[in-house]
Amino acid sequence: MDIFLPIAHMDVNLWLILFFGGIVGFLSGLVGVGGGFLITPLLIFVGVPPIVAVATGAAQIAGTSAGGSYAHWRLGNIDFKMGIFLLCGSWIGGGGGVYLAKLLQESGQFGNIVTFLYVGLLGFIGSSMLVESISAIQHAGKPVKKKEGGLGARLAIWLENLPGQMDFPASQLRASVILIFILGAAVGVLTSLMGVGGGFVMVPVMIYMLKMPTKVVVGTSLFQLLFTTAAVAVMQAGVNHAVDPFLALILIFGSAFGTQWGTKIGMRLPGEKLRLILALVVVAVAVKMLIGLLITPHEVYSMTRSAV
Repeated sequence: MDIFLPIAHMDVNLWLILFFGGIVGFLSGLVGVGGGFLITPLLIFVGVPPIVAVATGAAQIAGTSAGGSYAHWRLGNIDFKMGIFLLCGSWIGGGGGVYLAKLLQESGQFGNIVTFLYVGLLGFIGSSMLVESISAIQHAGKPVKKKEGGLGARLAIWLENLPGQMDFPASQLRASVILIFILGAAVGVLTSLMGVGGGFVMVPVMIYMLKMPTKVVVGTSLFQLLFTTAAVAVMQAGVNHAVDPFLALILIFGSAFGTQWGTKIGMRLPGEKLRLILALVVVAVAVKMLIGLLITPHEVYSMTRSAV
């Protein structure tokens, strides 16, 4: 069953888009990420223009993260003080990113830039997570020897000496508001250029760099994710006219069902195996986009003809 997307100016299969939404929702419930890093490449793969895929992906994340934010607010897992500083940075970064997207779109380079960003960022993060998760599985149940000094200790000292230190009681830490603002701005730019909420970058940073409690990280990340992606979606619609409401609604509907299944299965799997699943998915997306950069459709057709 095909439907016409008025903003993307193309027909798409309704069941395929619902399936894409279900996959993203399943991963969101399984490993706790927004899924924007996956939905944008999937939409581009089926022919949706990159600017529409990025903008609509942001709108879809805003819709699906609303429920999670509300649930964590009820549980008291949101550090609103930190979330406000993150939002201030992400709104400024997102605004700049929207206008940068407009310039890249007018120059005809937006699709290439998005693909390079996905290959580089997902390749680095996915490979790092893959190595860490495999190591965690191999050493499961074994005592871990802590190393004195090293990069982690130097990083901690550097973070403590940054200007603008402020207490965040809900997160039980003291951190530089300048660093938090910069992190928020970086997430805003990523949201504008890649259609991601930045959760797959922000969550590791908040856990490993800022040393925040995991439950507060998840709640605060979802809070920031909701308002950042909503603001970017509105700006993308106003500046670039790139948000397709029909496409966003179908994706949100599909992800609502996928999230339920992912949550149920995720409760039965250990953390290291969940991280391994996410790492494999991230690496697979990066490899697929890299292949798309290196091998054009014309080259694939030529190789097929030669084989015949």
